[in-house]
Amino acid sequence: QVQLVESGGGLVQAGGSLRLSCAASGNIFTISAMGWYRQAPEKQRELDATVTSGGITNYADFVKGRFTISRDGARNTVYLQMNKLKPEDTGVYYCNVDGKYYTGGRLSPFGSWGQGTQVTVSS
Repeated sequence: QVQLVESGGGLVQAGGSLRLSCAASGNIFTISAMGWYRQAPEKQRELDATVTSGGITNYADFVKGRFTISRDGARNTVYLQMNKLKPEDTGVYYCNVDGKYYTGGRLSPFGSWGQGTQVTVSS
């Protein structure tokens, strides 16, 4: 199995910054993509940003110019630098990692979610 551990959430005033981290561990062979999603109360989970193993990034329009996703391949870790935070950015942030891992002597695909970290932006 592949486990994800997130950190870095918290309470911040509007206009402030936070940096989220998500580290993947387990019998990982390769990671194809890593991403961050948010879920506000009573809303569906939605994409913030993704990054591929080749470094190609994709951002939701509402975070472009404010958030930056990056990854450390050697550490199987993805980061989300969040600047100019707004109250509407409040929610639980989840990381997602896709790739292949060893199980039972074979390679199998995986898609794992982190436990979520709370981000609260006060006005």
